[in-house]
Amino acid sequence: MSRKLFVNLPVRDLKTSMAFFEKLGFSFNPQFTDDSAACMVISEENFAMLLSHERLKDFTPKAIADATKTTEVLVAISCENRDVVDAMVHAAIENGGSALREASDYGFMYAHSFQDPDGHIWEPFWMDPDRVQG
Repeated sequence: MSRKLFVNLPVRDLKTSMAFFEKLGFSFNPQFTDDSAACMVISEENFAMLLSHERLKDFTPKAIADATKTTEVLVAISCENRDVVDAMVHAAIENGGSALREASDYGFMYAHSFQDPDGHIWEPFWMDPDRVQG
C-alpha cells in the first residue's frame, strides 16, 4: 500500500499563504480547500494542509506554536537539481518569505532553506543520485 503524507501547518492568513505557495509553483486541491483550510499539493503522494488557527484547534487540544519564535518542524522537500533548490528559495524570499541560512553543500546533497510568511521552515534539497548510490 502506498502511503500519503499530509503535513498540517497553522497559518495566520490562509489567502496570503496560498498566494505565497502558488508563487513557488504549488497548486491546491479544491476538493479539500475552503475558507479555513487549503490542501497544497507537493506531489502525487504528499500534501501540506494549511489550516487557519481556528480550524487547527479542531484537531488538537495543545497550544499552537508561534513558528516565528520557536521551531516546530523542518519541512524538507526534494528538488530535481541544485538550480531548482536555489530558484525555490529565491522565489520564496521575493514573495514574502525570508532567508534562514546560507546554502549547504555536503557533496552528496545540496540544501538551502527559507521561512514562509508564518515562520515555518522549508528546506528544499537535491541529492546526487550517483553519490548516494555509491
